[in-house]
Amino acid sequence: MDLRQLKYFLAIGKEGNLTKASKKLHIAQPPLSYQLKLLEEELGVKLVERTTRKVKLTDAGNFLFNRGEQIIEFVETTEKELKDFNEGIEGTLSIGTTASASSILYEKTTNFHKIYPKINFQIRERNNSAILELLSNGIIQIGIINAYYDSNNLLHKFFDLKNFEFKHLYDEPMVAAYADNFTSSFLEETIPLSSLNNLPLVLHLKLKNIITDACSALDFTPTVFCESDDVRSMLTWADTGMGVAIVPKSAIILASNKNLLYKEITNPNLITKTFIVWMNNHYITSAVKHFLEMFEE
Repeated sequence: MDLRQLKYFLAIGKEGNLTKASKKLHIAQPPLSYQLKLLEEELGVKLVERTTRKVKLTDAGNFLFNRGEQIIEFVETTEKELKDFNEGIEGTLSIGTTASASSILYEKTTNFHKIYPKINFQIRERNNSAILELLSNGIIQIGIINAYYDSNNLLHKFFDLKNFEFKHLYDEPMVAAYADNFTSSFLEETIPLSSLNNLPLVLHLKLKNIITDACSALDFTPTVFCESDDVRSMLTWADTGMGVAIVPKSAIILASNKNLLYKEITNPNLITKTFIVWMNNHYITSAVKHFLEMFEE
């Protein structure tokens, strides 16, 4: 199996049709069908089920499709790294970030672009575990992730950092986000966690246990109205006026709706810690080194 065959197969899988795939690849359909047949014979598995109008991936085909996309991305990243043994004046930085940490990324990339205008960016917004997986697979070069304190004031680990280098960037509190017509009881700029007792809450799936523990320490059980794994979705739920979303303070920039109000929650157990991470056993390009230097300032 060579990369050309793999790219042909990926095009077939994406288009679901040999004719469309051949047009996208700018080759005739017979040679494309022949390369697919050679690939199946070489691998000893059937990759697609053919009908008169379309093709459907088999289980083996779906496996190769998912793995193939990672292989192509890894090869492209490797090629970029091999071209960057000098000063990193040109190239592409592949970065993964959580939604709530994207604000610092926007700031740093803006400043970095002024110094290195020929370096492009490839940004993937994912959760912590997905970012670390992309780092481990060599798909991205840098990740920006979050961690939290639990009710015992110990760092709550969503990830194992033994294979990574990391730098702590900043701490931030969590905020209560709610529609301006939801309640008028929050008069101060900051509120205690206990003020959310008996209110319907919108919680992030990964933060539910931490928030529940913090509430338990104050002798109440939170009323969970909705759970989500996406911060933007949580803010949308809050905007409906049906509940209060508890999110990191930096998530405020993710909401374009001006009807949302925010109150900082004063609780030492609800602190978000943000880290920048990279692999400790991979080649670090000059572009990555220069970008990491931005966080030393």
